[in-house]
Amino acid sequence: MGSESESGTGDRENEASPAARDLPRPISGLERLVAPGLDALRSAQERVEPAWQAVTGAEARWQVSIAILVAISLQVALPGRVGAHPRWLFPTVAGLGIAAIIIANPTRVDRHSVKLRGAVLLLTAVMSAANMNSAIRLVIDLINAEGLREPSTLLLTGAAIWLTNVIVFALWYWEFDRGGPAERAMALKRYPDFLFPQMTSPELAPPDWEPEFTDYLFMSFTNATAFSPTDVMPLSRWAKILMMVQSAISLMLAALVIARSVNILR
Repeated sequence: MGSESESGTGDRENEASPAARDLPRPISGLERLVAPGLDALRSAQERVEPAWQAVTGAEARWQVSIAILVAISLQVALPGRVGAHPRWLFPTVAGLGIAAIIIANPTRVDRHSVKLRGAVLLLTAVMSAANMNSAIRLVIDLINAEGLREPSTLLLTGAAIWLTNVIVFALWYWEFDRGGPAERAMALKRYPDFLFPQMTSPELAPPDWEPEFTDYLFMSFTNATAFSPTDVMPLSRWAKILMMVQSAISLMLAALVIARSVNILR
């Protein structure tokens, strides 16, 4: 009888144990004390999660397309003495390149395609070569005191080459930072190459904020005018070297064009 009674008691305890497990566990004084701090820590971790470690929406292509068309137009508008020759070659190649890219991926940069990215890099390289050719021709004329003799024409030519240089370097920054726009949206790269203010102060931007082409264009413009980084800091070595090259080119163009213009006015 005793063993049967003990067995019955054990069965009742086993049957009651699932219900007992469902009952809320009493909260100790220590847990009650640290609970608000743990909740605040969890919310802070969610709030400061780096955007480059999360998948975000793909970037619209219209911004970069407009910038490329502006750069092509500026090259076409250059005087024949400093422009690329034959005159029809650059606008034809660049126009076909941007048309092919838009047709392949018209609205958003959401395809991680080696061929598509290669086409964008090739187009950027062609634009860089054409603008570098124009810059070298202009610098040679300025050093030899030849060619453009009207201050207004000289200033407009220098400004067109300088602005094209800003757009071209913005394209390089945009394409190389964390593997390009498509890889940034898919969060394939862990570490950024450029540190934007929104990355260090996430409370100033939406949680899914990612730099777009306009942000890189602004960075390129400020680097070309201040001859140094401003609000965006380069982190990787290639980014630092590229910004150094851009600053040097901008400084050389600005100094020579302004000096030559002042000399002509005298």
